[in-house]
Amino acid sequence: MICVENLSKTFTLHNQGSAVIRVMESASFTVAAGECVALTGNSGAGKSTLMRMIYGNYLAASGRIMVGDVDVASAEPREILDLRRNTLGYVSQFLRVVPRVPTLDVVAEPLRAVGVDQEAAYARARDLLSRLNIPETLWGLSPTTFSGGEQQRVNIARGFAHSYPALLLDEPTASLDATNRETVLSLIEEAKAGGAAIIGIFHDAPARSRVADLEIDVSAFTPKQAA
Repeated sequence: MICVENLSKTFTLHNQGSAVIRVMESASFTVAAGECVALTGNSGAGKSTLMRMIYGNYLAASGRIMVGDVDVASAEPREILDLRRNTLGYVSQFLRVVPRVPTLDVVAEPLRAVGVDQEAAYARARDLLSRLNIPETLWGLSPTTFSGGEQQRVNIARGFAHSYPALLLDEPTASLDATNRETVLSLIEEAKAGGAAIIGIFHDAPARSRVADLEIDVSAFTPKQAA
């Protein structure tokens, strides 16, 4: 479902004489449907950089990133937007939503975007918010007013609302209490059982061991002179 082939990345430091820094080269791996691959490596190894390239936030210097039949590395912006709407979900560490939109609508929005009727979308959103222990009294409020932990759980609910065939998870269990951590791990296992190809960053080693089928040390893709 996800295939990364000979992927490389550079950054140009325009405030330092346009110096070019090579941060990744020859990254190659695949993630099959129903499989979870965990990205590992020390801080600064490039885990988040790789994740952002797969999602299309960073442009690759070379190589291919196939998600289904779309090459993210060379796709047009409209193709990226369509891929994110229908195929590739992303649970980041931070909630980014339009202010004043009620939490129930925030979580249901990915489903509404792919044509799910409002009643069914809201039912799914309510189920996820309940499972993640967001009080019903908050569902009509904007999550931008919530605590950090509540925002994280709303972000997770939104990310799992639609059954994406491919899913990127950036520290989904960070800072969660035991009850909500268990819920998130169950959601990941359910997504895998439903055939989702998942790439995740998990600093929570027990969580990583539980859900990941394979670990990839991103440090192996660091250019020698940048190591």
